[in-house]
Amino acid sequence: MIDAGVAGTLRVAPSILAADFGALASAVELVHDETDWLHVDVMDGHFVPNVSIGPPVVQSLRRYSDKFFDCHLMLSQPERYLAAFAEAGADGCTVHVEIGGTAALISQMRELGLRVGLAANPDTPFERVEPFLDEIDLLLLMTVFPGFGGQSFMPEVLVKVRSAREAIDRRALKVDLEVDGGIDERSAPLAIAAGANVLVAGSAIFSRPDPLTAARALRELAQRARP
Repeated sequence: MIDAGVAGTLRVAPSILAADFGALASAVELVHDETDWLHVDVMDGHFVPNVSIGPPVVQSLRRYSDKFFDCHLMLSQPERYLAAFAEAGADGCTVHVEIGGTAALISQMRELGLRVGLAANPDTPFERVEPFLDEIDLLLLMTVFPGFGGQSFMPEVLVKVRSAREAIDRRALKVDLEVDGGIDERSAPLAIAAGANVLVAGSAIFSRPDPLTAARALRELAQRARP
């Protein structure tokens, strides 16, 4: 497994959901120099109304990247696939608190040697994830409803981001705070100022004429916005 680095460090994590699936390896290599992690969105058509990729794609992509693979499992039954993702080359997996069974999923991920992430949808209160902060490595707060790329950032989630940052800092936890959905040049500084340290960006990077330059610009804006 690849080391995620020091918790709390500013990271840009391009989401391959917005890349050309016919040329994923090339897309990943193109943004390599401005990539800290690689965000892999996995959707089952049940928990969210879309289907994306699975372990075979992760395994294939692993040959072309030495980055930390941050796999976001938007699945109703992630327990059935965690081992397969670990074997395919995932470094960390994030499951949703909304599906329940969180304690068991955390335990399963630890046993598999995965970095543990927990996600919450925009309308899920912070109180649902707060009891697990001591047990996880990453908290992902969705800034759109998951399922499709290219959606608009929901600024109302920033209140939850601030609450999460306050709790993480107050308890001196080594937990990364990630935001995903509608992250671009306008929303990224807002999310960073609110306390996020990991930015997942898809369209704002891979849909631009020069993805590498777009990723670099996003990082520079985020660095200037850090409290």
